[in-house]
Amino acid sequence: MPLSDYSLSNFTAGPYTRPVYRRGSGPAVIVIHEVPALHTLVIDFADRLAAAGMTVICPSLFGTPGSVPTKAAAVKQLFLNICIRREFSAWSDGRSSPIVDWLRALAKQAHEECGGPGVGAVGMCFTGGFALAMMTEPSVIAPVLSQPSLPIRGAKTRSIDATPAEIACVRARFEKEDLSLLTLRYHSDALVPDARFRRYEQEFPGRVETIELADEHARTGTGMAPHSVLTVHLPNDGPGKAAETRVIGFLGQRLGIGDAVPT
Repeated sequence: MPLSDYSLSNFTAGPYTRPVYRRGSGPAVIVIHEVPALHTLVIDFADRLAAAGMTVICPSLFGTPGSVPTKAAAVKQLFLNICIRREFSAWSDGRSSPIVDWLRALAKQAHEECGGPGVGAVGMCFTGGFALAMMTEPSVIAPVLSQPSLPIRGAKTRSIDATPAEIACVRARFEKEDLSLLTLRYHSDALVPDARFRRYEQEFPGRVETIELADEHARTGTGMAPHSVLTVHLPNDGPGKAAETRVIGFLGQRLGIGDAVPT
């Protein structure tokens, strides 16, 4: 079973209660899964973080935990479920999703329980930008945005899913605490336009590390255009795999466990 090595609990903050899966020891990293669910390849990524010396905390926000990802499941989940739910702001520029408040509370508790200098946060696809907005919680010190795809309506613009107040808070924290942001995408990915990544660099000058991969760096045979950097399209070697190694190293450095490497 994909989640057999994880403990399961429910976490409540504000109006939301969600199941949370946890594994490992050391400083905490919140892994926020992509569409369609906390699927097997997200869990594989979380396993590698745990092996590198981190406590991985995986909330299940939608879909069936431990399911196998398919294109059909992703499309069905996105348009028949996720985009119409009140806890997500899928279409609006300059606005974070209400569920981010719940994630901030989860990060605060994780820091209290796991210790260390702070908490890492990895968002993917639909949840990619959540890791940025989470930084209004002081415990979040290592944000990773993998193929951040919201807002959907702004796919051809420079829009991002964070409020001006959240952006200002993050900018101030980057400077005051000497922090930075790691962003990843496939260069041809229409869901993650050039303008969005340039916006991150403009808002946080000198504080954004950008990894942009060519299509040939993606895992082949998936039946889907290159998109999911750390999961579906993660290859076994080459620049694509090196991107994951950099994510794990970035988290390890920020969380005080040295140059963490996957095992």
